[in-house]
Amino acid sequence: MLCALTALTALNANAEAASAASPCPTGLPANTRCLTGTDSAGAHYWIAVPEPWSGVLVLHAHGGPELGVPRAERSADDLQRWAVMVKAGHAWAGSTYRQGGVAVRAAAVDTERLRGLFTELVAKPRVTLLHGQSWGASVAAIAAESFPTSYDAVLLTSGVLGGGTRSYEFRLDLRVVYQALCQNHPKADEPAYPLWQGLPPGSALTRAELARRVNDCTGLRLAPDKRSPEQQQRLATLLAVVRIPERSLIGHLNWATWHFQDIVFTRLAGANPFGNIGARYGGSPNDDALNAKVARFRADPAAVARFAADADPTGQLHVPTLNAHATDDPVAFVELESAFADNVARAGKTDLLVQTFTDEHEHSYLADAEYVALVDAVLQWAAKGDKPTPDSVAARCAALEARFGAGCHFVPGYRPAPLDARVTPRER
Repeated sequence: MLCALTALTALNANAEAASAASPCPTGLPANTRCLTGTDSAGAHYWIAVPEPWSGVLVLHAHGGPELGVPRAERSADDLQRWAVMVKAGHAWAGSTYRQGGVAVRAAAVDTERLRGLFTELVAKPRVTLLHGQSWGASVAAIAAESFPTSYDAVLLTSGVLGGGTRSYEFRLDLRVVYQALCQNHPKADEPAYPLWQGLPPGSALTRAELARRVNDCTGLRLAPDKRSPEQQQRLATLLAVVRIPERSLIGHLNWATWHFQDIVFTRLAGANPFGNIGARYGGSPNDDALNAKVARFRADPAAVARFAADADPTGQLHVPTLNAHATDDPVAFVELESAFADNVARAGKTDLLVQTFTDEHEHSYLADAEYVALVDAVLQWAAKGDKPTPDSVAARCAALEARFGAGCHFVPGYRPAPLDARVTPRER
């Protein structure tokens, strides 16, 4: 936390707060005032303030993460996606972060810097709610740990909350099982490399080429009746063993390629944070043959520790924290919420966490009424100590459908299985 505070102080000392009033992206209320700019560290941001304003700031930590140079359009897109926050009367602010890639604590500092800029450019909020979505949920969790007096409440949705060291293990499984079945990532005539690297530096492989290779092996982009029997078997085996849905196969394989490359070479100086020693893969027609064929890698403990220091929330909650997750999320498994709840319990902070679940099948966005119900519930908890329950959030959502549209899918009795029930256990 000290490093984060020191970095933020240094950046704020030279804050330029370069901003300009701008027409709001489409989809926001007509009486909304928008500001956009680039902060002193080079992160782009958008701010939206409705009239009248509730005095609540929803500070958004976006998911991804995106690779490459941040684009100002990213925050504009986020503002459009989360326009319901503004429609509910709250101000909204979102940063692109200063850099692309898997750098969680840097993104947390960038998010905190935007909170300060909002106060300078607009006003001091009456209440600040930190909202993290997807990978941004881990950013928000770590920001809330690092700056415990900055936020009044936290909302984490569709969160990658197992920490980098646990949340990405299944993507190594995807790489080794895919290679055992398909033998084309890399191909036999390409330089070999350990699959935990994702991709060697300087590789010219494109996403389009990788998708072509996946289709060649599995027939993924063909109608099921157009796939050869061999393609059908390889695809069925891959999905069953790694336990991912067909619709997210390409996305996860992209993550296990280019994002692994970023983690290993940009963040960890080439060291290996991912291992699968002791993993016993199941679900294929011949598990013994599959396990004999998959490549095995042992993680470097120093690399794991360094990655954890950046990417693993500790569970140290300081303010009311409300989670929401779809039970059939195809990107961030709902079982990650079990890992997060376990961390919070080990930290002795269970009293500050409420988890809710919906029976939806999406990751990037749920329903407007659900988000407003979640925001209302966590704000009331922070203001009055009225701790919500999954049942009370569901009831609140139902009452909001007349204003924000139908779409309440909460399942109050749901409890996710442990993460090891979804991701093959291994030595750690």
